[in-house]
Amino acid sequence: MAGSEKLAGSVAIVTGASAGIGEEIAKTLAREGAAVAIASRNHTEGRRVAATIAAGGGSAEAFQADVTRSADVKALVDAVVARWGTVDILVNSVGGWQKLALINEIPEDEWDRIITLNLKSAYLCAHAVSAIMMEKRKGHIVNLGSQSGSGTNQISLSNLPYATSKAGLIGFTKHLAKQLGPYGITVNMVSPGTTLTARVAALWDEKHRERIASVNAMKCLVEPQDSAEAVLFLVSPESRYITGVNLDVNAGNR
Repeated sequence: MAGSEKLAGSVAIVTGASAGIGEEIAKTLAREGAAVAIASRNHTEGRRVAATIAAGGGSAEAFQADVTRSADVKALVDAVVARWGTVDILVNSVGGWQKLALINEIPEDEWDRIITLNLKSAYLCAHAVSAIMMEKRKGHIVNLGSQSGSGTNQISLSNLPYATSKAGLIGFTKHLAKQLGPYGITVNMVSPGTTLTARVAALWDEKHRERIASVNAMKCLVEPQDSAEAVLFLVSPESRYITGVNLDVNAGNR
């Protein structure tokens, strides 16, 4: 897990870090020297990721938390501060979508669930770490979005709560960047296109994946590591004056 150690001495919380893009983000930040709190509801998988990082020489610990619940988020941040003394980086990677449906087929409770999972969770986590970062007058927050938040495609057209929550996350990111900028805190967003996670690989056969990739300028699907490297850039010294940005990682899908 040797890297350039550009994040040495930093403490990062990565939500939704037990699988997929979140897992790759956690591993990438640890590779660069950060101590990483693996936050997830699936504690078994969270501990697996933490153990993988530790086996590679990195520093990580798994914390079980439902980040749609304010009490869980407070307990998570308190535990991380007790373990490492501070929080320097927050990556809001948790998220999910619902069964594809038109608006007349979407129950109210399902709408609320997706908005809470994808948007309110980012508010709760940023709210919990902001005082720590403001007092230090430094920190980085990165929200994980989606290409569905800034454009429409066949999937987002029938995935309305998901697309709406990710669009809201763009506004949240830009306005929070304005609020926290005077305190030396950057707030940015990474929006992946369709990503070849294990879940996607299991859902779609190769022919279907090729069809989805064909609409991209580069004729390929992005991989979890691509978004992880974008997050790394946005929490690194090289991007110290970049804030309020939504960085698309989508192989040219427009």
